[in-house]
Amino acid sequence: MKFFIQSGAVLGLLGVAIGAFGAHALRAMLDASGRSATFETAVKYQFYHALALVLVGLLMQVFGSNPTVVKLLNWSGYSFLGGVIIFSGSLYVLCFTGITWLGAITPLGGLAMIAGWALVLWAFL
Repeated sequence: MKFFIQSGAVLGLLGVAIGAFGAHALRAMLDASGRSATFETAVKYQFYHALALVLVGLLMQVFGSNPTVVKLLNWSGYSFLGGVIIFSGSLYVLCFTGITWLGAITPLGGLAMIAGWALVLWAFL
């Protein structure tokens, strides 16, 4: 549970830093390449799932006496973390390098994020 809270905090911290860097230092480059919206999507989903990771850690703490819930939340947390790395990470690399084939793996990150939310739901059904 502590790992997910820490991971969420790190992703939130990095989201602020990366978002500010993109909005100021990289704005001209992102506008010129037409990747501003892509960059903003990567930052936005990173933030959403940083908060989701903190939530998962807190839920694990509250429901720690239920091993089934904790197991499902654990899978959820790893799905969120992997999803951010693949989804936002591939979009950041696409924005900075222009390597377009990375767009093919971005949906895998999105699927991992969806799985994370489905696992949270499953934990409490």
